[in-house]
Amino acid sequence: MFDGPAPVDERARAYDRMAKALEWLGDTWTDWPDLDTAASAAGLSAHHFQREFTRWAGISPKQFQGALAHGAAGELLRQGASVLDAALETGLSGPGRLHDLFIAHEGLSPGEAKGGGKGAELVLGRAPTPFGLGAWLTGPRGLVALGFIDDGAPARTGFEHQGRAQDDAFADLTARYPGAAIRRDDGEAERISAQVFEKGEPLPVCLYGTPFRRQVWRALLEIPAGETRTYGALAACINAPTAARAVGAAVGANPVSWFIPCHRALAADGRLHNYHWGVARKRAMLVYERAYAA
Repeated sequence: MFDGPAPVDERARAYDRMAKALEWLGDTWTDWPDLDTAASAAGLSAHHFQREFTRWAGISPKQFQGALAHGAAGELLRQGASVLDAALETGLSGPGRLHDLFIAHEGLSPGEAKGGGKGAELVLGRAPTPFGLGAWLTGPRGLVALGFIDDGAPARTGFEHQGRAQDDAFADLTARYPGAAIRRDDGEAERISAQVFEKGEPLPVCLYGTPFRRQVWRALLEIPAGETRTYGALAACINAPTAARAVGAAVGANPVSWFIPCHRALAADGRLHNYHWGVARKRAMLVYERAYAA
């Protein structure tokens, strides 16, 4: 019997295994592997895998497979396939529901923004999320930035990377606000993480960015959960069809990962070729959303 999602710290510890499991299930769902096969691929017993996956994702592995089938069937129908053809291609789908976290957002004053957060008092800390350890930066008006920590991550080489160690993640966030006074408080980060990921309470987000960037970030929020858009499509959404490159830069500058869903933006070729906090995390976020959106 499912007794609800696990506490957020337990989900953070399970993230690495679950990211690999999500990728494996995403690659194999059309074969409908059974629980024993999926558990073996994850290196766990069937009972342990079923329990850990369900407590991390909120749905069982079988329901997740069904959600992927549901999404694929919907895409086939949108492309003109018959209901029968879509059913034959994907099989029966399972239930799922996405519980969106609603956010209120506001910006710094013009003076604060121009000065890189000058005069702002911010708090930096680490706390668990369903996608591993989060690097949280908060202020009096809410969440300022969220990144992710991969302890022991190798140094970045080239364009792609597999995540950031704590010092690198913290430096990435604080460098965005060089004029702010920043202190360390992991307890505050843990409080906010529990507020949104365990209690499901609304999260105030304070967006520090130029008007153009904030326009792009609002467009990201309008992409339905589990879906993606290219930078060009986002540029068209904000009536700047020739500004795909600038839109891509604005997406990359998004300070609040997951809640401002830059993981839903793709380059023109549609591949998951890069993400500021690691490609595996981007894939996990997308399949997590697709499972609940179906």
